Amino acid sequence: MRRDGLHARLRAATDPAHRALEAGLDWQARVATLPGYRDLLARLHGFHASWEHAIGAQLADEPFLAPRRRLALLAADLDHLGLAPAAVVALPRPEPIALDGPAAAMGALYVLEGSTLGGQLIGRHIAGLHGFSETGLTYYRAHGPRTGAMWAAFRTRLEDFADDPAAETALTGAAVATFAAMRAWLCAPHAMPAAG
Repeated sequence: MRRDGLHARLRAATDPAHRALEAGLDWQARVATLPGYRDLLARLHGFHASWEHAIGAQLADEPFLAPRRRLALLAADLDHLGLAPAAVVALPRPEPIALDGPAAAMGALYVLEGSTLGGQLIGRHIAGLHGFSETGLTYYRAHGPRTGAMWAAFRTRLEDFADDPAAETALTGAAVATFAAMRAWLCAPHAMPAAG
């Protein structure tokens, strides 16, 4: 009997948490207005500020992680939407989950990197809605035409953990926890600063 690859097992294990995030986020309603879009980006900025740092500390592979970091893209989009740089730096951040080692870091990164796939659709929707081209959409455009290649490279790297049950358990647990933490942070009713 053929055993599914790690990516397929991870996708199945995280599916309930992924669906809960999508249901709670209601992104189409959130991006329908520019203030709503700015609020969503501000929340994403806080999340990435915490998570990218935590992932980087445990993954310890900056050449692999650097092109996948999107914090600067969020800052550029927020600047385009009128949020002053000092206000961007001061945005609230959640505490990241405890990541213990490279496998857990890859599990958390699976959530962030996976969002670049759906981000292509969201970016096109926002572009049509608000008339943006590239500016204001760099977070959702992410890797642009390289999105498929970047995802394939990530999946190849993911398979490095496929033959280690303990690593797979850590990776899967971190991915599920990251989806849950992202839902709690992005869907919470806290206020974000206005533009200016």
